[in-house]
Amino acid sequence: MSNELIINSTQDGCRIALLKDKSLVEFHHDNDETKFKVGDIYLGTVKKIVPGLNAAFIDIGYEKDAFLHYLDLGPQVKSLNKYTKQAQSNKHTSGLLNKFKGEPDINKLGKMNQVLSKGQQILVQVVKEPISTKGPRLTCELSMAGRYMVLVPFSNSINVSKKIADGEERKRLVRLISSIKPENFGVIIRTVAKGKSVTELDKDLSNLVDSWKAGIKNLSSAKPRDKVIGEMSRASSLLRDILNESFDSVVTDDKEIHDEIRAYIRKIASDKEKIVKQYNGKAKIFEAFGIEKQVKSLFGKSVSLPKGGYLIIEHTEALHVIDVNSGNKSNAGEDQESTALTVNMEAAKEVARQLRLRDMGGIIVIDFIDMRRAENKKKLYQFMKDCMKDDRAKNTILPITKFGLMQITRQRVRPEMNITTRETCPTCGGTGKVGATILVSDQIEKNLEYLMSSQNEKGLTIAVHPFLHAYFTKGIFSKRWQWYRKFNTWIKLEKDSSLSLSEYTFYNKLGEEIELKA
Repeated sequence: MSNELIINSTQDGCRIALLKDKSLVEFHHDNDETKFKVGDIYLGTVKKIVPGLNAAFIDIGYEKDAFLHYLDLGPQVKSLNKYTKQAQSNKHTSGLLNKFKGEPDINKLGKMNQVLSKGQQILVQVVKEPISTKGPRLTCELSMAGRYMVLVPFSNSINVSKKIADGEERKRLVRLISSIKPENFGVIIRTVAKGKSVTELDKDLSNLVDSWKAGIKNLSSAKPRDKVIGEMSRASSLLRDILNESFDSVVTDDKEIHDEIRAYIRKIASDKEKIVKQYNGKAKIFEAFGIEKQVKSLFGKSVSLPKGGYLIIEHTEALHVIDVNSGNKSNAGEDQESTALTVNMEAAKEVARQLRLRDMGGIIVIDFIDMRRAENKKKLYQFMKDCMKDDRAKNTILPITKFGLMQITRQRVRPEMNITTRETCPTCGGTGKVGATILVSDQIEKNLEYLMSSQNEKGLTIAVHPFLHAYFTKGIFSKRWQWYRKFNTWIKLEKDSSLSLSEYTFYNKLGEEIELKA
């Protein structure tokens, strides 16, 4: 099984696609303007305490105040507040906690106004990005994620992932971490730490402690609303969480991103540095890897299944509903029950993929095709759990109900990925009446004539729909060959399936788009 990460640099950030055996399983848009990412640590100011909710609203610079509940303060919040004050007054700028005397833990059943006061400055971490009309969700239990572990300041506990079932391995990891972790830092050992040597674990821990030290150094001069410790880019955080032996390549079309990721991989896994490659092909990177087509086909309301069935995905404010339909081609089984099971198993696999792809969170209800046999329902339930094992978001799956419904809850920490796949016809503007689409070739030739003869442009490239590309390039005496005879220079043509049939874009020799007059 191969894993590939494809990164396309855009004007407002980058698009990131995770492919598993050439099939798209995760898609992210990392916008340069996106702030308040999960993991970011800010110096916030308490704006309002709401006793009825036992919560506080914190100003961290977002247009709406962020939400902090009492249960998210963490037992050591008093120690955190004390340390924050001392760091701001330059008493603790080293970042180490071995000489710091902590405060007693707070009461689990206490009140927010017993811990915080209006106008107080406090270190907070984003655990949920702004979604819809809500501001970010915060916690004071600070943590910093590495490749093999999570560092938790102001704690001394060592916890091991429940997915590491081997008792001897759990003891070994606890023993190793106990011998290398700094005082007053807790550690959560991640599943991928299984079998790793003390050298690898120590390197990861050192990197996390260095990041904490740099953040505390920033805190001494930080002002309210400032980001003290920033989470790494979406591409790097993805690599941190999923980089393993099956990872084949990381390909990007941007040199700056290429250098950043290569430096990060050199830092965490130097033997994997060679998998980072820079794409220099003529076609756009998402076109070359077949991602653009997959995005268009996978984000619609209706999603086709390989053997003829299909899913209908509906979104409401409260939950997501997925309806499974067999279609008219799904007749692989000997009888109705076996056909239903076959379609349901195929649908379960696609549903698990769609949840990751769209980053759907909250409550998801799936209406599978009715099955009568209890063993088939149990088989489908177990298969769904197996399909969801690779999902890094926390999830809970309930068995199929009497009504044939399966309920899933999935952690939601950022807005759902939503891509509009329905397009307004660029020719008719949605009126339903179009002019002759064949005229688009004439328009391209007129613009080409204007740019070559009147503007004396050199090194032109034209991006067109694949159908138009074929029209201009097929045959010995193709249209492009005729242009060469006419202008005495070769015109580059690029396929771009993200364009509609009547859309096209001219680029100059520097790769900049040329604005054309209507």
